Amino acid sequence: MTETEAGEPTPQTCLRVAREAAELAVAAADEAMNAVCRSRSGNAARLEGVMHAAHREATEAERYATRAQQWAVDPDMPDSALNHCARNAVDHAVQAQLAVGVEVTAAALRSALERKLTPQEHAERESQRRREEAEQEAAERAATGMDSENRHLAAMNDHLAKGIVPALGWTAGHVRALEDAETGRLYWLDGQARKAAQHGVWSGGRRVSRERTQDLRTAGFIAAVDVADGASVLVPTPMGQVALELARLHPAGLHKNDKAAYEARYARVAKRHKRMDDKKAAARRLPALDRSTMRRYRRPVTLVEQEARAAREAEQWEDEGGYCPGVQTPRHTGPARAATATLPSAAPQSRTTCWPFASNTDGKSQPRHAAATSLVRDATTSAQARSTGRQRDRASAGAAPRRSRGMIAGWQETLF
Repeated sequence: MTETEAGEPTPQTCLRVAREAAELAVAAADEAMNAVCRSRSGNAARLEGVMHAAHREATEAERYATRAQQWAVDPDMPDSALNHCARNAVDHAVQAQLAVGVEVTAAALRSALERKLTPQEHAERESQRRREEAEQEAAERAATGMDSENRHLAAMNDHLAKGIVPALGWTAGHVRALEDAETGRLYWLDGQARKAAQHGVWSGGRRVSRERTQDLRTAGFIAAVDVADGASVLVPTPMGQVALELARLHPAGLHKNDKAAYEARYARVAKRHKRMDDKKAAARRLPALDRSTMRRYRRPVTLVEQEARAAREAEQWEDEGGYCPGVQTPRHTGPARAATATLPSAAPQSRTTCWPFASNTDGKSQPRHAAATSLVRDATTSAQARSTGRQRDRASAGAAPRRSRGMIAGWQETLF
């Protein structure tokens, strides 16, 4: 026998349960047979049926108990086989007791087969599960180059492409034209689309289908950017880039030739128009992607791209002297935050503000002017407004206005 897994009963427990279940089933069958012997002619047929049913269940329970004893001495048989025999023996014993109508005591044997895990076994099983998940994740990352979130995103994009690409009414030529535009070398000059041999040279090059390029441009998949000498560079729009990615994901949705693509577009727009000319005109136009498709498509990011982006961001933060990932940002305390409100030693002289009136020795009031930053100026204006409001309230109540020398002295210490 192999070793018992965590949570499974021991082989000795399985043998004991199977044997006890068979004994209970045989006892129920004997009870049914005794009932037939004591019965009267009126209910003999019913009792004989109960006896035969109990006898069948008892026979099956004994068969599973005997099989468990045979498999217990087999070194190649796993312990799960004994557990299977014991459970089936218990089930047949329960059915035998139910058929006879006696107390179902065999059901209590099932608890012996459901051994509870110890805390150590729980920890080992959880560790094993995590190891298996980590191994599976590592294998999938090596195969796809993406983490689980981006793999799910790629699967959703595949499903989206299967429904969108056939409805575009494209051929492989439309995809090639968009791929040429993606390189940044597709340009339009004198009514003809060409792919330049190199960037910046808008003359010569390989010819590209004029009709397909014009159809993609009219539908909004390609945009034109004017350059020198009357040429226009053709680049994919965001909608064109999404359509190109979907077409790459599901190339089987492309049509074989322009005729098949036109017929597919005609079948989609035929119900929208009544006149034949309108139907043909609509079928000649390429359908654009709707906004829901644009929102649903999200390009997955590979692990290599994530690492490159993280390196660029770390270098940028380091150059700018900003936040560095992994370093705890210090928190300002009360005194430190109050110290930042003081004026620098050399404040700009172009801005002045009027401070609260200070009382002179002769009882007159005169304003004080000082250069300050916008932070202190805003705080001063708010304090002056509150002080004026309180003085106005006290004056309306019949109380004489009172000036606070402490407040003015505090401002003087902070500013000068």
